[in-house]
Amino acid sequence: MGRVIAALLALAATQAAADQVGKVGVDWVGNDIVVEAFHDPKVPGVTCHLAYFERSTIDRLRNGNWFEDPSNSAIECSRTGPVVPGDIARGPKGEAVFSEGRSLIFKSLRVTRIYDEPNGVLVYLVHASQVAEGSAKMSISTVPVDRAP
Repeated sequence: MGRVIAALLALAATQAAADQVGKVGVDWVGNDIVVEAFHDPKVPGVTCHLAYFERSTIDRLRNGNWFEDPSNSAIECSRTGPVVPGDIARGPKGEAVFSEGRSLIFKSLRVTRIYDEPNGVLVYLVHASQVAEGSAKMSISTVPVDRAP
C-alpha cells in the first residue's frame, strides 16, 4: 500500500498545474466552458490550452447527477519556445502530463503526451479516464520538435 501511495505522489509531482485563462457562460443556469493553460513539465517550450465543460450547481440539482462533469473537452498546444524533448516516455502509451478530477472519485480529465519520434512531433491527447467505463470523447494537438542541425 505504501508503494502505491508513493507512486501516486510521484506521478502528481511530475504533472503540470493549470492556470485558468478564460471562463465563458453558455446558458442561463450557469454552465460554463473553462479554458486553462499549462506548460508541459518535461518539455520546455510547449504550452497547452485545455477547454472543458463545467456544470453549474443549478444544473447538478436539476439533473440529479451531483458529483460529475461531462467528458467533453478540447486541447490545442503551441510552441512557446525551443522544443527539445528530454527525459520523456518514448513508448506508444505515452506519458501523463496533466490530470484533473471530473467527479468525486472515479473520473478524471487527462492529457497524455505521445512522442512520434520518426516524424519529430509531440502529440497531446486529452481524454476522460474512468474506472468502470471509458469515454470515446477526445481531442488531440501536435507540436513539432526542434531537430538537431
